[in-house]
Amino acid sequence: MNIVWSNFVVQLIAFVILFLLLQRYAFKPLFGIMEKRREQVQEQMSSAESNRKQAELLLEEQKQALQQARKEAHDVIEQAKKTGVKQADAVVEAAKAEADRLKAEALKDIETEKNNAVAALKAEVSGLSVLIASKIIEKQVDEQSQAGLVNQYLDKVGNKS
Repeated sequence: MNIVWSNFVVQLIAFVILFLLLQRYAFKPLFGIMEKRREQVQEQMSSAESNRKQAELLLEEQKQALQQARKEAHDVIEQAKKTGVKQADAVVEAAKAEADRLKAEALKDIETEKNNAVAALKAEVSGLSVLIASKIIEKQVDEQSQAGLVNQYLDKVGNKS
């Protein structure tokens, strides 16, 4: 095989000129576009990673906020239960106090009425005793008549009660 050096040199010069022209007008803008695309992809990847981390943080914050809200709701419910029990106890105590007061007033009224009835009965008995005594003195009767009068007046008192 024979190498023609003049063709070889012309082809080499043409190749170098073509390479330089391609380098300047084709490869440089093409590599620039590819570099921009690489930077853009890199930015998107870092942005996506940042967004993922931020989403994880937000998710964790939401979980904590939800847990805190549940705890607060539970505390509010417990407080409401305690308040309800206290109010129920207060109502029961007030009702018991009112019942005791009414019972004491009723007992006092009963005692007053009893005392009034006893006083009225004593007055009536003493009046009857005086009446019996005056009748006995008036009649000057014997013991049988006197016993009959006493029984008569006792029956009269028994009928009035």
